[in-house]
Amino acid sequence: MSFQEQLPIVLGSLNSGFLQTLRLFAITLLGAIPLGLVIAFGSMSRLKPLAAITRVVVWVVRGTPLMIQLLIIYYFPGLMLKTNWWGSGESGRFLAAAIAFIFNYACYFSEIYRGGIQSVPVGQQEAGLVLGMTRPQIFFRVTLLQVIKRIVPPMSNEVITLVKDTSLARIIALQEIIWAGQSFLKGSQGISGQIWPLFFTALYYLIFTGVLTVLLGRLERRLDYFR
Repeated sequence: MSFQEQLPIVLGSLNSGFLQTLRLFAITLLGAIPLGLVIAFGSMSRLKPLAAITRVVVWVVRGTPLMIQLLIIYYFPGLMLKTNWWGSGESGRFLAAAIAFIFNYACYFSEIYRGGIQSVPVGQQEAGLVLGMTRPQIFFRVTLLQVIKRIVPPMSNEVITLVKDTSLARIIALQEIIWAGQSFLKGSQGISGQIWPLFFTALYYLIFTGVLTVLLGRLERRLDYFR
């Protein structure tokens, strides 16, 4: 099979894999961004047992590889509990991967949130209380906008890292874009022993991260009024 005949087959497979990667990326952000804020509040709670438990969980998640977390989350129910939580096929693998990614990145985001919240001067909160504002009003009207400005750069780094970390999902046989590119090395759709599809895979990542870098840079510039 010539290169001209292989190219449409490879691009079709890579496009399908990229859509799976994009789907995992989007769902992870949608789940991890709000969950990270909840975890941050837990780690800063005045209830010491809650704060201690939350910090231990965050420490464990941040201190262990995401790949191991994926394997445990996907295989633990079946091997240890003798029940299949995730269902069968690609949809089951995607659900397990999404939960693992959301919880992992929520723990990383929680530390960014916590640092941003604690970096806002306490005097501003005290001034709000003097003016008769409630603590929720102070958080949403005074603290939150300043926190957003301060956390955008570190959050941007995590978002770019997430793009590349989605490739780890192939460890549980989720057919994302690298799985698709690598399949042409082993043999897929009549093509085998070909490494050039992996270079196209890298190009997908470069374009995706490039677009995200531009968008996140614009967001950061829009928040410059907090200087």
